[in-house]
Amino acid sequence: MSAPDLVIRGRRVVLPDGVRPASVHVTKGRISSVERYEDVPPGCSIDDAGDLVLMPGIVDTHVHVNDPGRADWEGFDTATRAAAAGGVTTLMDMPLNSIPPTTTMAGLLAKAASAENRVWVDVGLCGGVVPGNVSELRGLFQAGALAFKCFLAESGVDEFPHVTEPDLEPAMRVLADIGAPLLVHAELPPFPDAPGMSRHYATYLASRPRTREDAAVELLTRLSASTGARTHVVHLSSADALTFVRRAREAGTPFSAETCPHYLHFTSENIADGATAFKCAPPIREAENRERLWAALGEGLIDQIVTDHSPSSPTLKCVGSGDFMAAWGGISSLQLGLPVIWSEARARGKRVEDVAQWMCAAPARLVGLERVKGTVAPGADADLIFWDPEAVFRVDAHALEHRHKLTPYDGQALYGVVRSTYLRGTKIFEHGNFVGAPRGRWLKRGDR
Repeated sequence: MSAPDLVIRGRRVVLPDGVRPASVHVTKGRISSVERYEDVPPGCSIDDAGDLVLMPGIVDTHVHVNDPGRADWEGFDTATRAAAAGGVTTLMDMPLNSIPPTTTMAGLLAKAASAENRVWVDVGLCGGVVPGNVSELRGLFQAGALAFKCFLAESGVDEFPHVTEPDLEPAMRVLADIGAPLLVHAELPPFPDAPGMSRHYATYLASRPRTREDAAVELLTRLSASTGARTHVVHLSSADALTFVRRAREAGTPFSAETCPHYLHFTSENIADGATAFKCAPPIREAENRERLWAALGEGLIDQIVTDHSPSSPTLKCVGSGDFMAAWGGISSLQLGLPVIWSEARARGKRVEDVAQWMCAAPARLVGLERVKGTVAPGADADLIFWDPEAVFRVDAHALEHRHKLTPYDGQALYGVVRSTYLRGTKIFEHGNFVGAPRGRWLKRGDR
């Protein structure tokens, strides 16, 4: 066997079977083998993580880049720089907020063209399910869409209308036939009126109650069981809905769920009046709800953690008025997912390998990339990060790579600093600086 191009090794390497010293042999951007720490061919280049954690790059399958059309909200340049700085080496961009949305072949190709030569990390695209586009789904999947996304409530943009049960059933039958997962924003109208001051977070929280999320998840479990479609609830917020997730799993229904760092870190009791940076949908809920989500992760009932990075301008977030009811709902967090989750996980006695399962392996598996992304194993892309789980830093929003610097994490003290990021064996980020030029690519379904 020929010598590798590079050996990347460390004393704390997160492998599929645990953490141990190892050397990762890289040939033409892929992991050719994983050997003992000491096993390095003579004369081979070595990058040594030392006592830092060497882990697969994070796979974030829920990111809103908004490019083309609303790149003033974010954009491929800034989003993928933030990703690389945060240890994310693969992201999947959601089908809405861009103009056009990826609900047609033209929309998918427009987004792919917009990303070309501009992305620092690998990017997968998600197709959209909207009323009347069932005939587009098969072609979008064949062209490279990794999954499909729909909303059961208004999405917030006119180009991406929400679906109802009569829209969903035929779409899910097509997706079951082609083997594509359906990602669903699970809140079911109607929403109640919420009397109270619009600057009070409690007013907004009352307007998006757990019951509407629970009803949506229950509906999805029934449709998944009847159609056979792989159904995945995005950004699960209500711990009460876990009852339906559990029943679906026990019945053998192809059903899964994710949650997000903001639901696992913040609590509604501590959100100040007018602090619209915290607004998202579904909303951040109470402390007891947060702890039940953590318990579900430990049990395996919730499969993965992704950011749902959904930024917008301070104007759209109504920073001046602090009006929760009028503000755009979305948390800016792509660069911070790993330290937020690690800070909370370590406080609960979790391990770095748990974080790797939730943030690397499981998201890759959802979209069929488990052989090439989210793992340190032969045949996988050499997407790797060095990070220091003992290092503490305080978030400075102005230093983030996101286009807009508004984030509820500003000022938070967090554990876990990313030191280096590799994409297919090439270092793209090191000690706060970017290396080289953007070399990410559009991950098509055939790249699996």
